[in-house]
Amino acid sequence: MSTEKVHPLVVEARDVLRQGGMSRRDFLRLAALLGVSAIGANALAACGSPAAPTAPAVTNPTAAPQAAIVRGGTLTLRSRVERADHPARFSLVSQSHPWRHVFEYLTQTDAKGITHPYLLENWEASEDLKTWKLKVRQGIKFSNGKTFTADDVVFNFQQWLSEEVGSALLGQMSYLRPDGVEKVDDYNLTLHLTSPTIFLPEHLFHYAAAILPATFGGDITREPIGTGPFTVKEYVPGERCRLVRREDYWQNGEDGKPLPYLDEIVMVHLGDDPSAWLSALKSNQVEMVVEPPVTLWEGVKDDPTFTVLPAETSATRVLRVRADQEPWTNPKVRQALKYCHNREKILAVALRNQGVIGNDSHVSPVQPEFVDIAPLPFDPAKSKALLAEAGYGDGVTVELAVASDWPESMAYAQALKEDAAAGGFTINLKVMPATQYWDGWTDFNMGITWWAHRPLAPMTLTVAYTGDAEGKPGAWNEAHWIDDEFSDLAKQAEGTLDVAARREIVGKMEQIMIDRGPICVPFFMNVWQIYTKAVHGVEPSPEEFCILHRAWKDKA
Repeated sequence: MSTEKVHPLVVEARDVLRQGGMSRRDFLRLAALLGVSAIGANALAACGSPAAPTAPAVTNPTAAPQAAIVRGGTLTLRSRVERADHPARFSLVSQSHPWRHVFEYLTQTDAKGITHPYLLENWEASEDLKTWKLKVRQGIKFSNGKTFTADDVVFNFQQWLSEEVGSALLGQMSYLRPDGVEKVDDYNLTLHLTSPTIFLPEHLFHYAAAILPATFGGDITREPIGTGPFTVKEYVPGERCRLVRREDYWQNGEDGKPLPYLDEIVMVHLGDDPSAWLSALKSNQVEMVVEPPVTLWEGVKDDPTFTVLPAETSATRVLRVRADQEPWTNPKVRQALKYCHNREKILAVALRNQGVIGNDSHVSPVQPEFVDIAPLPFDPAKSKALLAEAGYGDGVTVELAVASDWPESMAYAQALKEDAAAGGFTINLKVMPATQYWDGWTDFNMGITWWAHRPLAPMTLTVAYTGDAEGKPGAWNEAHWIDDEFSDLAKQAEGTLDVAARREIVGKMEQIMIDRGPICVPFFMNVWQIYTKAVHGVEPSPEEFCILHRAWKDKA
């Protein structure tokens, strides 16, 4: 592959790879983000990496020979069926499960963290990473027969960047303004960024970045018109969703015929008790459970009738406090709470040790920027001393909001309540359903929030802990915490391609979080895909996305 056809920073990265300063996976991820095809990236990696013994082929345990694929049938699975109107406002992965079979994304990030074109054919970044040219894939139609063009892409960018819509992507794409989106022709557009970023292609696979037609009126339940392989025939929030295959989907399966293989997907809510999900799975009332908790994993891990695919992730449950409200305005009080965390105990009771310990920075060992900084130890005496220095010599009473149907959060909250008493904190639990929690998740003085996996640390740190151009907290900055040094480092990280240099920046951000940040992160979670052996073609996803475009079932 000619080096003149790729971004010069890819050529530099290849040289770093050749010298042993970058892993092959990090190189492939970087090359893909800068618009190099999978074939081209692998060719460059082969040129750049030193010779190594050939590794045995890795096989997908769900894969099967082409002749074995069966078309037709209904797949029934347990999933949350959430209230929904505008995908750009999705604040939870589970909201996207039904809809990602109806609406699709411009890019797709695979289980290895490498981002590929999807509704885009390709993209190209300028040398300074501030101009991005996007080429829209031709020959795709929405389910109402309308042709997918650049007009639809421009419309969606305008929705994501609208303060009125209120999408988390507005904070995540802080490098782009509405007037920076330029349509060139029917299948090309150019983005003019205000600051450089390497992460744009990955942001386009955020679960809130589903592509809608430019005619969208504001409610997907009334206008379920997408480019995906299914259409919605029934949608009852809190109960069920029925998806039916399209006959004219734009992608073909292994047999050369249009996807999907399944005729129908039925998603049933099944309440909030994981023991009921396990019973339904074992009695074959459902064939798959989406986002299974650790208790369900325990119930099937040794059962040969199920496929269990594990993944290490950056998903976690973040305890965050409102840094703009008492008693948390004082960083000593925030740090005192961190000294009340018996992390080994929390990992054991919340996750049965199916994860790793966190250091309160919201940066996971699975992310390439992670710096292994030791977490603060469990030290109630130190906590009491810090509270006294902050003017709380008699201790402090606080209220912790927690969702009753998130078992990991409940176990974490109970363990912390017990252990923090010795450190001077009286923690009263405010327990509520997850639906109620999400209604006020940015308002609680103190809460434990579900945060999903993201392949690169700056993707989380920017959207969750920085603000807008005026210094106001972003839509997902639930701690209402603005730290100028942290925000400056976040901007630097966004535009830094060299992994080692980016890791150095993120290491500084980790330390700021540990020293004065508004969050406690005691663990990062393992996740699983769990389904019966009769089901095949489920796409692995550390994000716990439910992607069933190529799923199929054995003949009954």
